[in-house]
Amino acid sequence: MSLSSTSSRVFRFASKKGISSPLLQVGRNISTTTSATHHEELDVVIVGGGPAGLALASALGASQAVRESLRITLVEASDLSKVRDWDPHASAFSNRVSSLTNNSRHFLKDVGAWDHVEVSRTSPVEEMQVWDGISDARITFSASELDPEPTMNPGETRQMARLTENLNLQRALLRHIATLSEVRLLDNVKVHLIQQEEREGGGGWPLVHLSDGRVLRTRLLVGADGFNSPVRSYAGISSYGWAYDTQAVVATLSHAPRSAFQAPNTVKYQRFLPTGPIAFLPLSPTVSSLVWSTKPALAAALVKSDPMILTSMINAAFRLPEVSMRHLHRFILETGASLTPIQIQEEITWRERSHDIDRHSAYASATSDVVAAGIPSHDSDMLPPLVASIQPGTVASFPLRFNHADAYIGEGEGSRTVLVGDAAHTIHPLAGQGLNMGLGDVESLARCIQEAVLQGGDIGSHTALSPYAQERYFENHKIMSAVDKLHKLYSSTLEPVVWARSVGLEVLNEFDFVKAAIMMNAGAYSVRGNPAADATGWAMAAKGVEGLATGAATAKIVGQGIVGMVGIGVQNLLRTMGTPNQQK
Repeated sequence: MSLSSTSSRVFRFASKKGISSPLLQVGRNISTTTSATHHEELDVVIVGGGPAGLALASALGASQAVRESLRITLVEASDLSKVRDWDPHASAFSNRVSSLTNNSRHFLKDVGAWDHVEVSRTSPVEEMQVWDGISDARITFSASELDPEPTMNPGETRQMARLTENLNLQRALLRHIATLSEVRLLDNVKVHLIQQEEREGGGGWPLVHLSDGRVLRTRLLVGADGFNSPVRSYAGISSYGWAYDTQAVVATLSHAPRSAFQAPNTVKYQRFLPTGPIAFLPLSPTVSSLVWSTKPALAAALVKSDPMILTSMINAAFRLPEVSMRHLHRFILETGASLTPIQIQEEITWRERSHDIDRHSAYASATSDVVAAGIPSHDSDMLPPLVASIQPGTVASFPLRFNHADAYIGEGEGSRTVLVGDAAHTIHPLAGQGLNMGLGDVESLARCIQEAVLQGGDIGSHTALSPYAQERYFENHKIMSAVDKLHKLYSSTLEPVVWARSVGLEVLNEFDFVKAAIMMNAGAYSVRGNPAADATGWAMAAKGVEGLATGAATAKIVGQGIVGMVGIGVQNLLRTMGTPNQQK
C-alpha cells in the first residue's frame, strides 16, 4: 500500500477495559504535523518489558561499545516496580516457571544478568523422563549422558537445564539494568501511537508517541511486545498460525521431600496423554510446578474445582491407565460443581483396585500405603512425588497457540523495525523452549547491533539486521515445527500410530549418543562459539542414525522393518530440529 507524500504511517491504540487494542490507519493525513512535534532523539527503542525486552536492554548495556555509542530506551506499559519489589516467602513460588537451557544461562551470565538471579529459588534439571500415556513407552534423558563441561558455579552439579520463576529472572534483569546508567527504562507508560516520520523521498524513522505526551524518534524500533505486537502491526509484518484446541493449567504444588534412599527432586516428569501432556517441574525439595495441557472444557472444570480435587487429578494423571483417565475426565465434566474431593478420591480408589495397582507401588495414589520416610518402592523414581496440596492463588489457565511472523525485520514503510521473542513466534510449551528461543533472538540481535556499531554502520538498516533474521528465523521455525508435530503425534489414539511412536521411543532410549545429540541441540550442553564441537556432536549423531538404518535386518526378529523405520524417524527428527547454532 503506497502513501501520499503528505501522509504518514500510523498505529493507534484505543483503550478498552484496560487493554490496548490496535487500530491501524494508513494513507491518511495527520492534523498534527511531525515537524511541529518535539522529539527525543534515540538510537534504540525497545517496546516490551518482559524477559525478552529486558534481556535485550541488558545485553546492549553490557557492551561497552554499544552503551557508549547508542541511546537506548525501553518502554513498558505496566508498573515494573511490582517486579523490582517482588520478595516472596522462601516457600512460596510463582506459577509461571521457565526452563532455562545451559546456553541461555551462559548468555545471561555473559551479560552480567545471571549474577542478580536468586539462585536459591532455582532448581537444576538433572534428568528428564518422558512417557507415552497409552503404551507407557518411556525415554529418559540424563545430564550424566553429556560430555563433561565446566559448570557455571563452583560445586554446581551437571544439569540439562535450570528451572526458575519468570519473576525471578525479570527481577534479576531489572537489577542488572539498574547498574547501567546509559539504559533508560520508561515503565507505567503506554505506547499511544507509532508513526512513520514524514521525510521527502521516504525512509523516515519511527516516531513512538507515549501516553505521557513524549515522542521518541528512533533509529531502530524493537518489538518485544508479545503475541499481539503493536510493533509487528506497525511494521506491516503478517503472521500465520492457529490456536490449539488446548488450554494450559498451571499451579504450584507442595509435596513431601524425597527420602534419603531416593534421588533429589531434580527430575522433570512429562506424560503425554491424548488430551495433552502433563509436566511436573521441580523447584525445591518440597515444591514443584505444574503445566497441564488439556481440552478447554476440562481445563475450565479443573481450575474451578476444589483444590483437593485438582490435587487428586494431578496424582492420577501421572499414574492411572489412559482408559481410567478418560473416564475421570467425563466424570468431572458431567458432575460439575457438585463434585466433592471425597467423590473423586473414591472414584480413583475404585479405579486403582480395578487395575490391580499394588498399594505399595508408586503408581498408587488414593490407595497408597507407602510411608514417606520409609524405604521407597522399587518404581518410586519413575514417577513424581505425590502432590499433597496446591499453593493458594496459583491455579490458572491460558490458551495455547502456534504463531510465527512472516519476517523478523520490517521493510519499506515498516523499515527500521525488528521483532524478538513472542512478538516473532509463539510455541506450544510442551518442550519448554519458548523463553529460550526468545533469549536466542536477543543474543543474536545484540551481536548484530554491536557489530554494526563497531563497523560504523547504521544499526537500523536492513544490511545490519539481515544476519539476525537469517540466523534466527529458520532455527526457530525448525524447533516450532518439531514441537507442533510432536504435539499432534501424541494426540492420536490410533493403534498403528501408538505402536509406531512407542517402539520408536523405546528404541531411541537405547541409543545414548543420539539422545546426547538431541540434548545438545536443545541447549543442554553448551557449545557456544565452538563450531568444532557442533560438528563433532552431530557427526556422532549421524553415525548413530546410520547404525539404526543398517539394523533393518535385525528388525525382522521383532517386526518387519521396525528398526529401519525408527532410524528414518530419528533421522527425520534430527533433520527437523536442525544443527545447533554455532554461536551458542
